[in-house]
Amino acid sequence: MNNGVLPSQTLTAMIANGEITADPAVDPAQIQPASVDMRLGNVAYRVRASFLAGAGRKVADRLPEFQMHEVDLTNGAVLEKGCVYVVPLMEGLALPDDIQAVANAKSSTGRLDLLTRTISDDSVEFDRIAPGYDGPLYAEICPRSFSVLVRPGMRLNQIRFRQGNAKLDDAALEALHNTTPLVDGTPQIDDGLGFSVDLKPAKGNLVGYRAKPHTGVIDLDRIAAYNPADFWEEVRTDNGQIILDPGAFYILVSNEAVHIPPQYAAEMAPYVAMVGEFRVHYAGFFDPGFGNAEAGGAGSRGVLEVRCHEAPFVLEHGQSVGRLVYEKMTEVPDTLYGAGIASNYQGQGLKLSKHFKA
Repeated sequence: MNNGVLPSQTLTAMIANGEITADPAVDPAQIQPASVDMRLGNVAYRVRASFLAGAGRKVADRLPEFQMHEVDLTNGAVLEKGCVYVVPLMEGLALPDDIQAVANAKSSTGRLDLLTRTISDDSVEFDRIAPGYDGPLYAEICPRSFSVLVRPGMRLNQIRFRQGNAKLDDAALEALHNTTPLVDGTPQIDDGLGFSVDLKPAKGNLVGYRAKPHTGVIDLDRIAAYNPADFWEEVRTDNGQIILDPGAFYILVSNEAVHIPPQYAAEMAPYVAMVGEFRVHYAGFFDPGFGNAEAGGAGSRGVLEVRCHEAPFVLEHGQSVGRLVYEKMTEVPDTLYGAGIASNYQGQGLKLSKHFKA
């Protein structure tokens, strides 16, 4: 097998081979072009603090140290804003020694400010699973802006597998852009493809949304059910700048329309402190075919999930806010983002999660 991110057809084979385990069995709808959605199990443990298992230790053995109470999810249960929960997932792994995994929140999860990370036995990092790992997986969930109603089988996070190092360096990224444009303007390439924030929309002055501090519960099974005004304040500007308030959560949009060619996948690089007092994007996976004309897109904007930290911060139109790291696939997936699968955000602009009415 070539080095690269493993595509949907290889993921299907890994499930058949027992390298991705599940009880009940994986539903084919969980298999995405370059990842597998993971499902919540039947119970959540309210814990007093986020934790990692640590080298040589199991999550199940450490839970009693931090557990406050157990929440039965069978008939649905509310995970409260500001609390931390650990939920055993229905999926587990028995990875070959040359395959590693990385997990991330799904797009809709991130857009609700629902901090969701994967932990595993022996882990010293969130969302990173070592080659050869054999064991269970857990979701750590911390609702930051809204309390949410969850049930077993809900898919809040996803897992991607890779063999070896498939990351494109800047020279390869430049060459790829010259062959298949990755953005709709001049690319900013520096340890990945840089992107900036759009605060001067082509029409009107609506540039984003800010989460309201006191709202009702969001049932994650209800699609296009909620009035945005009950949960969000509109953010408008006529001068191309906004001031981010510490602790507030914003939905903004990238200035660039991004394209992920079918033979590549991308991940949003973690926030770096040098760009300002804020974090951008919880949900970091961009699938092959995102923004791709063949899959019904013409470049898609990246939605930015922004949380300001210690001090008020002025964000200005065109300001750099992050970068995409591109990786090769081992082969082109047999399904692409937006092409015949339920992809909610192909061709998107500024857009809230799928739970809100348009």
